[in-house]
Amino acid sequence: MRGGGIILNVKAQIMDADKMRRALVRIAHEILERNKGTENLVLVGIRRRGVPLAKRLQRIIEEIEGVKLPLGVLDITLYRDDLTTLSPHPVIHSTEIPFNITGKKVVLVDDVLFTGRTVRAALDALMDLGRPRSIQLAVLIDRGHRELPIRADYVGKNVPTSLKEEIAVQVKEIDGVDQVLICAVPERTAGP
Repeated sequence: MRGGGIILNVKAQIMDADKMRRALVRIAHEILERNKGTENLVLVGIRRRGVPLAKRLQRIIEEIEGVKLPLGVLDITLYRDDLTTLSPHPVIHSTEIPFNITGKKVVLVDDVLFTGRTVRAALDALMDLGRPRSIQLAVLIDRGHRELPIRADYVGKNVPTSLKEEIAVQVKEIDGVDQVLICAVPERTAGP
């Protein structure tokens, strides 16, 4: 398996499709309970795998409450603090938030919470779009190793990892399969 130009060696599957579904159902219930329903509530998925997870949360909440929450897609590429190290020409996707976030309770959705830098970039991007009443964070996996004082409000599973491990979240919409893997990251080798 490849991830970011590094070959990942799968150590274990920590979630299958059913465990992912159950975690998202639990997160949906927690979101509704904390926010006392759906009033002024919106979902925003962080591109890439946060988007299908946000769409799934939207469907689950609609099944529970009969209300389809507004859903947006956030691209944080230009807000990253490591933009110059990503690529000489990083691919920029569009942010698609077809509603005003000012005064809304925004639930930001991502697949993995690691250092917190992605979330910091997402917060910067959201604040450029308006002034939400609140921003909450929902993640499927929290793997620890925070570099910034950021924590998730809703977590599907806490997975303590070493820095020599990666978490690979795979979703049907992008990868053709629903699963979460823990992988060993081998040393980089020189060459093409």
